[in-house]
Amino acid sequence: MDAISNYLTDSGLPIEIMLRVIQTVVVIGVLVIGRRLLQRVINNRVDEVEWQYRGAKTLDYTIFIIGIFLIGRMWFPGLEDVATYLGLLSAGVALALRDPITNLAGWLYLISKRPFALGDRIEVGNHAGDVVDSGIWDFTLLEIGNWVDAEQSTGRIIQIPNSVLFTSPIANYTKGFTYLWNEVPVLVTFDSDWKLAKRILLDIIERHDHISSEAREEARHTARRLMIRYRTLSPTVYTNVEASGIELTMRYICKVRERRTTTHELWEQILTAFEKEPSIDLAYPSQTFYVSPLADERKPTGAGDVAGLT
Repeated sequence: MDAISNYLTDSGLPIEIMLRVIQTVVVIGVLVIGRRLLQRVINNRVDEVEWQYRGAKTLDYTIFIIGIFLIGRMWFPGLEDVATYLGLLSAGVALALRDPITNLAGWLYLISKRPFALGDRIEVGNHAGDVVDSGIWDFTLLEIGNWVDAEQSTGRIIQIPNSVLFTSPIANYTKGFTYLWNEVPVLVTFDSDWKLAKRILLDIIERHDHISSEAREEARHTARRLMIRYRTLSPTVYTNVEASGIELTMRYICKVRERRTTTHELWEQILTAFEKEPSIDLAYPSQTFYVSPLADERKPTGAGDVAGLT
């Protein structure tokens, strides 16, 4: 103890400051060790990986709050009121730590408002993906889309700061209603029997539909919490005219992560069915030129010709 006291005296710093530094290090060490011991207990008693993860995140949040409170009381012993302490702390470091404080505020918004949860598929700003982690400073997405079609996974991990929750809209694919509408446009030529093509597409999409009843029941329960109203969830085919042909759009409801799978299955059935119908041809951008056989007989009068002279 004498050696420590002499060292503190020779360092030139006030003894009180040095003691607070030592106490702070001890508190952080105790909290870290305690956190590891509690996490080990949770892992031993809980078999589900998801609940182990949730327990670890709850433990991290609790340890963080306790640490901030204890360390703050050490360095500001005269501030008995927690609200006063937090107000003074935020006023003193607001400019220097603007981004971390905004991220912390975003985390508080995230745990209170819960715009998304672990496992949800969301789009925020220019990024979309499945939420695989969330923390005090940022949240993590397993990216979908980008160079991969039909919103399938790219395999990349994206770290997004919590502050983006205050500056960008959040689109949640799965909150409230876990289905979405998908459309498959089919373009046939003007010469095709488009009515027959539409009947074939309707038959395919009706045979393919097997979740409308499930979605209808979920929509009924969701309507109790959110003003979501769908007049019908049955699949249909819409008709439209494009420059290259007649567009028949298959519209149906599917699960969030099955857009590409259902589109693949429908197109295989469409191609197989159209192969059997010689009156139906798929359209593509093209040009048609019509040449009149009388074109040579309608030569304009030349500049040197005089009409009507004998």
